[in-house]
Amino acid sequence: MVRNTTHLWPELSGAHFFVTGGTGFYGKWLLESIAAANDLLGAGVSATILSRDPARFYREAPHLAARREFSWLTGDTADFRFPATHFEYVLHFATASAAEVVAGGTATILQTLHGTERVLQFARSNGARRLLFASSGAVYGRQPAELSHIPEDHRGGPDLADAGSTYGELKRISEIMCSSSGIDCVITRGFAFVGPYLPLTEKFAMGSFIRDALSRGPIRIHGDGRSVRSYLYAADLVIWLLTLLLKGKPNRPYNIGSDQAISLAGLAQHVAATTDASAVQIALAPTPGPAERYVPEIQRARIELGLDVLIPLSLALRRTVDWAQREFKPSTH
Repeated sequence: MVRNTTHLWPELSGAHFFVTGGTGFYGKWLLESIAAANDLLGAGVSATILSRDPARFYREAPHLAARREFSWLTGDTADFRFPATHFEYVLHFATASAAEVVAGGTATILQTLHGTERVLQFARSNGARRLLFASSGAVYGRQPAELSHIPEDHRGGPDLADAGSTYGELKRISEIMCSSSGIDCVITRGFAFVGPYLPLTEKFAMGSFIRDALSRGPIRIHGDGRSVRSYLYAADLVIWLLTLLLKGKPNRPYNIGSDQAISLAGLAQHVAATTDASAVQIALAPTPGPAERYVPEIQRARIELGLDVLIPLSLALRRTVDWAQREFKPSTH
């Protein structure tokens, strides 16, 4: 990770980051990269992380939480107090998940939008050089069957008749807020990822497959296994985020993800082979019509910024499984 970002750290030397959502998947990998760059390259980068529960992060990742270059501000994005310190970069990762939006309804939507507005107000008042907003490929809505990979200029959008699409609409509105704020913003539209710190829950197909395998049960696919995804390794994710932070064009969205597609059935078989799991169970028979897809086109990042998928899925999966085997605690229920 550091090897592939050595050209970026001199420009970031001595910079101070303000990070929301720093205890999530994106945030943990960002903090790992800062720590590694400081240790190996003397980058001198520091970060203040806004969190509702820093104590929990201390329990989960004490090797990061206790480092001197990281300071903690307890609060929520919607009402946090503005620190007096100057920050060159603001990274806004903290927005409600799709499941939280569906469960919380209007209250969660408004709270999230208030949070984004307050982070933008802070970045403006603080004189930050740039803000990076973590959006999502969900802004495109359902990927059309005729598109093997979905580009940034696709004009589709979430279907408001589908309750699950509310998350995509929330991200789309947040993007509009960022681009109209007068702040130098770069917008990243994330797809699916794999790597250490990935939650091993039903929220993520990859995580649930690894969990099932490590529980010595069959890997369960709740649908027909035909849905198509792609997975970018977390170290690649950080390389992309840092490159976009420094080199991305203002208010121009960039897809972040792999363009190497795989069906969920194929992914489950891949996990089974990596973990020696006993079987894969597919709940439903194949349905007629084209398979649902969620795969980005990444030519914009390739051509403009020289970014690419560096870690193949086989190696990404092996590294994630190795981490999960150390961290996973099977349920006793």
